[in-house]
Amino acid sequence: MNTFFALAQVGDPANPLQMFLPLILIFLIIYFLIIRPQKKKEDKRKEMISAVKKNDKVVTIGGIHGTVTQVDETSVLLQVDATVKLRVEKSALSNVAGKD
Repeated sequence: MNTFFALAQVGDPANPLQMFLPLILIFLIIYFLIIRPQKKKEDKRKEMISAVKKNDKVVTIGGIHGTVTQVDETSVLLQVDATVKLRVEKSALSNVAGKD
């Protein structure tokens, strides 16, 4: 009976690389499929927002379409209609369509 327990306890110690390999692979998959594309998309959006200039057609996150009439450091003035102007933060812009 004692030899059975002695045989059960004898074994090769687990290889640390073999234990952590699945975790490392999962992290790499998450990085390349989720984190990296999202970071590239955000960098592209920041570049687009920093390049906004007067007379650009833009769309806000809320869906308001307008033409940029004035650009400040953190905000833009949009002309939505002939008599309607809105001041919005640059971070609220979702798409810049360019000039007419």
